[in-house]
Amino acid sequence: MYAIVEIAGQQFKVAKDQKVYVHRLQGEEGSSVSFDKVYLLDDGTQVTLGAPAITGASVEAKVVKHLKGDKVIVFKKKRRKGYRVKNGHRQSLTEILIESISAKGGAKKAAPKKEAAPKAKAPVAAAPKVVAPKAEDLSGKTVAELKDLAKAKGITGISAMKKADLIAALNA
Repeated sequence: MYAIVEIAGQQFKVAKDQKVYVHRLQGEEGSSVSFDKVYLLDDGTQVTLGAPAITGASVEAKVVKHLKGDKVIVFKKKRRKGYRVKNGHRQSLTEILIESISAKGGAKKAAPKKEAAPKAKAPVAAAPKVVAPKAEDLSGKTVAELKDLAKAKGITGISAMKKADLIAALNA
């Protein structure tokens, strides 16, 4: 079973007995915290989605310890100007242990995708359609082939026509 939950402004995929490093949380080491913004639950057989959060679902965790993350170096430089600045920081983190994931309360279930049902059309009493002869695609032909077709149809002035003009004359 896993859940997608928002902790300190970030979303995490968590499971039972998993250790997660999150931004610094209020609370003493050893205390328990609860997170109510659960966006997705999966218990192996069904997936439950929230809109946006699942009402009644919660994730219980225990604060293991507060610590600092690895040092991050921030180096800024502008070439040919003699400007170089080196800064760094260590992010304050909290290590938490996920104790339980509970899905109490009403929730929206993710329904399997349904196939679109064919729509029944009402019979329309319309005039019979006149099917126009389908013009063949002339854009794939070369200019020489188009000129030969134009000669066969008896079109004059084809020597000065460009490809687009030939296609327009043949389709007219």
